[in-house]
Amino acid sequence: MCGINGILHLQSQKKVDERILTKMRDLLEHRGPDDKGLFIENNIGFGHRRLSILDVSSAGHQPFLSDDGRYVLVYNGEIYNYKEFYPELKSNGFDIRTTSDTEVLMKLFQLHGLKMLNRLNGMFAFAIWDKMEKKLIVVRDRMGVKPLYYSFYNETFYFASEQKALFTAGVPLKMAQDGLEEYIFNRFVAGENTLYQNVKKILPGHIMTIHEDGKTTTEKWWNLKKEIQNQPKIQNPVEWFRETFDDSIKLRMVSDVPVGVLLSGGLDSSSILASLHHQNYKDIQTFNIGFKEKEHNEAHLAKMMAEKFDYGFHTMQLEDTNLYDKLISSTYFQDEPIMHLSEPHLLAVSQMAKPSVKVVLSGEGADELMGGYVRYKALQYPSLLNSIATIGNLDVFTKKPRYEKLTRYAQIIKKSDLVIYNGSNIYPNDIAETFGINTPPKNEYRKQIYKEAKSLYPNNLRRQALYFDQHTYLCSLLDRNDRCTMGASIECREPFLDPRLIVGLGSLEDKWLFTGKKWKFILKKAMQERLPDEILKFRKVGLSAPWGDYITKSPAFKEELESFSKSDLFQIPYFEHINIEKLVQNLQKGDSRMTSYIMPLFMMHIWMKTYATKF
Repeated sequence: MCGINGILHLQSQKKVDERILTKMRDLLEHRGPDDKGLFIENNIGFGHRRLSILDVSSAGHQPFLSDDGRYVLVYNGEIYNYKEFYPELKSNGFDIRTTSDTEVLMKLFQLHGLKMLNRLNGMFAFAIWDKMEKKLIVVRDRMGVKPLYYSFYNETFYFASEQKALFTAGVPLKMAQDGLEEYIFNRFVAGENTLYQNVKKILPGHIMTIHEDGKTTTEKWWNLKKEIQNQPKIQNPVEWFRETFDDSIKLRMVSDVPVGVLLSGGLDSSSILASLHHQNYKDIQTFNIGFKEKEHNEAHLAKMMAEKFDYGFHTMQLEDTNLYDKLISSTYFQDEPIMHLSEPHLLAVSQMAKPSVKVVLSGEGADELMGGYVRYKALQYPSLLNSIATIGNLDVFTKKPRYEKLTRYAQIIKKSDLVIYNGSNIYPNDIAETFGINTPPKNEYRKQIYKEAKSLYPNNLRRQALYFDQHTYLCSLLDRNDRCTMGASIECREPFLDPRLIVGLGSLEDKWLFTGKKWKFILKKAMQERLPDEILKFRKVGLSAPWGDYITKSPAFKEELESFSKSDLFQIPYFEHINIEKLVQNLQKGDSRMTSYIMPLFMMHIWMKTYATKF
């Protein structure tokens, strides 16, 4: 697990400036405090920061050169099944000199080129420089678990694990209008674009090749729609799921350092713990974030599960000044305004885990694969939404937050928009009424993914929403996980995102997902012998926090809220019609509906004040 960065001057033999490359590399020290390396040869340069997980000796040092000297590799991630390839590599004449997956990745590339990618079970972002053909190849894993950003600027190609490294190299930090619009309407920027002008992401499951003369090609190496269509029928889904899930966890326990579990007390992380116990893993440490507010707290369930399996349990709460400080830190690590609102908590729990473990397992991905969000239920009967839209002013709908949100969602007419805005907290009509912003974003990437989802699951809005979220919302969650855990110099692994599970679940009939009161039917069925009823039947809380109360009642936020009401943010033409003082007053009077409107703006204010001024 690491931070990677690089510079390629195009159409020029201008030598890479070692000081700039070093500065980029060392800004990512939190991603890899154990080792560092540089490679510079004329117009190409790589930087690497290492968090040692597999082969913690100096043999795993990067940048990594091939034995014949032709290729140079910088790599961030883990190939969980790397040992499977030893016999094949040895029979083809390769010596294996380390116990690191980096060496296996390089030698597989030498043997098979990029055709090897489909055989890798792991999370990765890497770059390979081919000295002979003078081309740079950058690759990202199937689901985008590991980040990779790039910019073409001043006839130079820059890339890095985090945007901040690009800004420190001289790429200007400028907000993109399209990005700003997506942030307000959709909570985050999807696809290859980012909040910034001239900064893009390599898309998950994609390869980009940059030739020294500036010619660039992009190709998709993993296509989830095609994989689902080609999946053979699963004969016994519950047995298949349980066996594959256990194997996924076994693979993700491959490590030369201690591995722990982020344990919320919910179904997903408890299933991971139950699988570890079933496979006789001992001395596992678990880490939990608790809340003093009962409706947000699952700590008692997490503690019960850890004690049941005789595993270590560590919990903490985050309040007042500590919460404010972690908000500032997580904004820095995130590089963008935070949007899930759980980033400070995840950073804090990762920092708590760091002295005990170097790797944590997380339950991320289960909801998007198996229908775990309540918001998907609104798509079950689209015609009912029309009825709710017409009776939406009844007290029963406006006084309960969940129903109040449903009445706002029901105003959306187009089926495509019901999917595209399903993960939003405020919808186009709300934004028009409250912010005076009437034009939704172009959302070209989201529309493209929706089209794919519709062709794969025609007339099935729920399945369309799952497929859509797997390419959009889940990517933002994985980015959050990566930034918060790596901010604490710790690696996060997601067992639910094994490619066999992603594809297999996508091929199953609806009944395996949407049966029962709370859905995720196949997971509950597979785990019913391993988990107590308290877990199987508990109301889903998720990592949610009462931010409306935090910013209005916590002393640490009082001053910030005053500063927010006068923020430079509201000088931006896009926000000129927002009466922020009125929104804040309504929140202070106890109108909890205002939280959904205020928090994206508040987090952007924090980002402008503490992050955007650094570069």
